[in-house]
Amino acid sequence: MMLRLRSVLSLLLVVITTFLVSCSGPSVKVPDTYTPDRIAQIQIYLTPVSEARQGMETLGEFVQANNWTNARTYIHGPFGFLRRDLTYLANTLLPNDQKAAKDLINEIFAHLERLDAAAQDRNGTATTTEYNNALADFDAFLRLIPGNTEAS
Repeated sequence: MMLRLRSVLSLLLVVITTFLVSCSGPSVKVPDTYTPDRIAQIQIYLTPVSEARQGMETLGEFVQANNWTNARTYIHGPFGFLRRDLTYLANTLLPNDQKAAKDLINEIFAHLERLDAAAQDRNGTATTTEYNNALADFDAFLRLIPGNTEAS
């Protein structure tokens, strides 16, 4: 008798536990927000990116003057760490902003690579087009950054 009662009691506990687990809802996820600490981290990574954005103006002057050598040197010199800096900054954004930021980074560098190739070929029309596209994507990237007032 005791053995039968123990088996029934075990079965009853399994059924109750299963019922309670199945009835519990998913835990409520706290929405991601930009905390003051996260904003401070973003501002640290934003500094070299803002300097690079100002450098885009210098690159634009080289492109406008058809100064092919300086345009190519500027892309490979001062912009040498730009991909790293943009990626670090993108990784500090909220998850739903990160994908758009990383897509824009890829676009910026595709334009810079085509600009470099066009400058090597001394193609003024293509360098101007790629510069303008890179600048537009750079500004779109900066608009994703919370609290950033430098995006044109």
